[in-house]
Amino acid sequence: MSYSSLSCQRFEFGGFSRSEHARYSVIGVPYDFTSTYRPGSRFGPNAIREASINLEAYCLRNMFDVEDVPIEDLGDLNVLTDAGATTDLLQKVVAEVVSENKFPIVLGGEHTITYGSVRAFDETALISFDAHLDLRDEYLGNKLSHAAFMHRLCEFLGPERIFEIGSRAVCPEELNFAKETGVKYLTSRDVLKIGVTGVLSKLRDWASSFDRIYVTVDMDFLDPSYAPGVGNPVPEGLSPTMLLDMLQRICGPKVVGLDVVEVSPSYDSGLTAIQAANIVYNVIAFQEARQDSTKQERY
Repeated sequence: MSYSSLSCQRFEFGGFSRSEHARYSVIGVPYDFTSTYRPGSRFGPNAIREASINLEAYCLRNMFDVEDVPIEDLGDLNVLTDAGATTDLLQKVVAEVVSENKFPIVLGGEHTITYGSVRAFDETALISFDAHLDLRDEYLGNKLSHAAFMHRLCEFLGPERIFEIGSRAVCPEELNFAKETGVKYLTSRDVLKIGVTGVLSKLRDWASSFDRIYVTVDMDFLDPSYAPGVGNPVPEGLSPTMLLDMLQRICGPKVVGLDVVEVSPSYDSGLTAIQAANIVYNVIAFQEARQDSTKQERY
C-alpha cells in the first residue's frame, strides 16, 4: 500500500516508524476546522507523539511491555478544510490499514474524525467515552461537525450500535433524539453511581449482539483537573483510573480500532497529551494480553 494521502510528522509515536510487520498502525489527523470554542486540536497528534517518546511503555496493569509489540507510525493525514472530504480520505486510509490486518490507532484532531475511521469497518459497533453526546442534527449550519458527527454515525451504523459513556454536556434535542432512537448512554454521574462493574455489565449485555467494536476516547471524558487541554472542557468528569479500568475489560478480540481525540495542547503544559499517550500504550497492552479468549472473560 502506498498511503499516498499521508505526510511525514515531526515525531513518531513511541519512536516507531513504518514496518511491514506491524500489528498496530498510528495515524495522525491534524484537523480542527469545525471546532467552536477552543481550537488547537490540530496540534494534538504531534503533542501525543512527543509525550509518548517520554513515557515508559511498560504497563503495570498486566505486566506487559509495549516495546515488544511491532507498531508503526504512518504519519499525518493530509487534511482538507472540508470535514466531509477529510473524513472520506481518512476512511480510505484506515480501510487500507485494516486490509493489512493491522489495528488502526487514530490521533486527533477534533472528534469529527471518528466519522471517517468508523466507516472503514463493516458492521461495527461503537463505544464512545465523551463528555458530549454529539447527537445534534446540525450545529451552526453544519451537518457534519464535532457536535453532530454522532448523529451522522447513527444514520450510518444504526442507533442501536452506539453506546456513549461519560455524558454530562447535552441539549434537549440530543436527549430527545437518544430517547426516540434508542441510543444508549450513561452520564458521568451514572458511572459514579453504578461503578466500573455496573458499566461493564451493561456494556456486556449490549455488546453481545456485535462481532466488532470500535472505541473512541474524547479526552474531555476526563475531568478538566486531569485533562485541561481540550477543546470543550466540562466539569464533573471522571478519572484516568476509572477510564483505564473500563478499557482494560473492554479490550479484546472484538475491539478493532481506537481513536483518541480533542487534545488541544496550547491550553495546558502537556498533561492532556501525556494522558492520551498513556491511554494508547495501555490499550495496546490490553489488546495484546487479552487476545486469548480462553483465558479472560469477554463480551
